Amino acid sequence: MPVWFTEQEFAVLRAACAQMLPSDQGAPGAEEAGVADYIDGFLGAFSFDPPRIWAGGPTSGRKGGEAGFANFHRLSRLDELAWRMRIEGSLGMAEREFNGPVIGLQQRYREGLAALGADFAEADGKEQRRRLRADEDFCELLWEHCCEGMYGAPEYGGNRDGIGWASIGHEGDVQPRGYSDAEVSQP
Repeated sequence: MPVWFTEQEFAVLRAACAQMLPSDQGAPGAEEAGVADYIDGFLGAFSFDPPRIWAGGPTSGRKGGEAGFANFHRLSRLDELAWRMRIEGSLGMAEREFNGPVIGLQQRYREGLAALGADFAEADGKEQRRRLRADEDFCELLWEHCCEGMYGAPEYGGNRDGIGWASIGHEGDVQPRGYSDAEVSQP
């Protein structure tokens, strides 16, 4: 169940992400990695307490140490304002429009997904790619977030079970163990 998107928007988002990072010859893509879940969680970050903006640390627990990434940090008032402006936009609020109106990522996604069409998930791949290419700005935004969701820390909702890292031969974060001299010097 989506955190921020409607079910219909989420279906369109999943199909769009699958076009951006398709599964190929056994290699995982956006669907397997939960990329749409990452984007949904990011846009709905303020649905959680504390907001899912900054994972804790210093270690994830994957290679020893405490699983600190699972606990998200509280935001200062200024950090919250900055992140709300980025995600939600200014929404006509005076305290957010000190430099003028801001269109947030939520609005950009709502408009971008609507432009793809409610039937996007049912359209064939060729038609999906044509529609994605029709909005270069949205396509660029989606690509950026698809990459974050595919290869970022799993605590943010994507890269399910480290599948994105495994697909490129990256073992992920290795703290507190770190990398050996041999690993660092390998080409």
